[in-house]
Amino acid sequence: MKQPLGKIKRCFVRTKGCFIFTKQPLVTAKQRHLAEKDAIFQALCAFLFIFAILILTIVMSEKGLDTSYVIEAVDKQLIRAELDAGIFFRKTRSGNREIYITTAHKSPNIMREIGRLREISFGSQGGGSGSPCDIDKYDTLEEPHCYKQLFVYDPQDEEIVGGYRFLVGKDIKTDEQGELLSATADLFLFTDEFKQRYLNHTIELGRSFVRPDYQPTSSIRRGMYSLDNLWDGLGGLTSLYRDVRYFFGKITMYPSLNIKARDYILYFYKKHFPDNEGLVFPRKKVQIESDFNELVKLFNGKNYKEDYQILVHNVRALGENIPPLVNAYMNLSSTMKSFGTSVNTHFSNVEETGILVTIADIYEDKKARYL
Repeated sequence: MKQPLGKIKRCFVRTKGCFIFTKQPLVTAKQRHLAEKDAIFQALCAFLFIFAILILTIVMSEKGLDTSYVIEAVDKQLIRAELDAGIFFRKTRSGNREIYITTAHKSPNIMREIGRLREISFGSQGGGSGSPCDIDKYDTLEEPHCYKQLFVYDPQDEEIVGGYRFLVGKDIKTDEQGELLSATADLFLFTDEFKQRYLNHTIELGRSFVRPDYQPTSSIRRGMYSLDNLWDGLGGLTSLYRDVRYFFGKITMYPSLNIKARDYILYFYKKHFPDNEGLVFPRKKVQIESDFNELVKLFNGKNYKEDYQILVHNVRALGENIPPLVNAYMNLSSTMKSFGTSVNTHFSNVEETGILVTIADIYEDKKARYL
């Protein structure tokens, strides 16, 4: 194709003693060198990208993403039959879903499906019980001492979306040695003061999960309201149990979390949500490994908000994010207490931080939305 004369660059190249007319500009040695460097740089970037993907794949595999050991899904007809057995609690505010409350004794098939989904949800992140179905002795204690199962159900897809298990403090059983039979008591030592002043007015929460395919990172349609739906259920419990004043339980961090990022989170909790009364202590305490003076200098904000921004920035700088529930609870109430962190050797050595939330002190916008 002919080009306009003004756009053709003419030059003479000397070769073998002759001048040759060409339409291409002369490429200097410097330009050739820069072009070669650019090509090498592009090839290196491509290699590093592929290498990063391979490393990520290996790391994610080591975190326990293989959950093929988990049992098959429970037949949906069996689940539907148990849904009709008077366990309905309330509708969700968003997403047109339903919330139910049951126990392993009332709904054995639903309990089995919840156990399956819990193991998939926690196991895929590097936690879990390691068994084909996550049901423990606290789920199956006799009533009223067993955990109740609160779960969200999607009637459109006929799937359990996620759930909590909970137990009212006054229903916690005491064994022959005087030990309290609950998952949190297994990880934390309760002082007599805590037992006398707080325990009977608490709802203990645990095993919070949203199944992987109902998380926003997996599906926007399915995941948009999943966690919100669960909190609708928690809000409803305050109406069901009028004498309850506190939510009590633990939030989970996985062993794969960067140690320094974990230390930032633990220090932040210690600084802004301390247990000044000495009510509860971890049995297998997780120690902060970072230099304490360094943490004091880092978190030098004038208030909670500034320290929170420092936390988010520094955790992200390490390539991590604050775990969703850890983040959610710290923004629920300014008077929340944290009790340190204990290693859960029965659950793939995840690290669990004990917390106590005074329901009356929950921020007004959260009360309006959930309570």
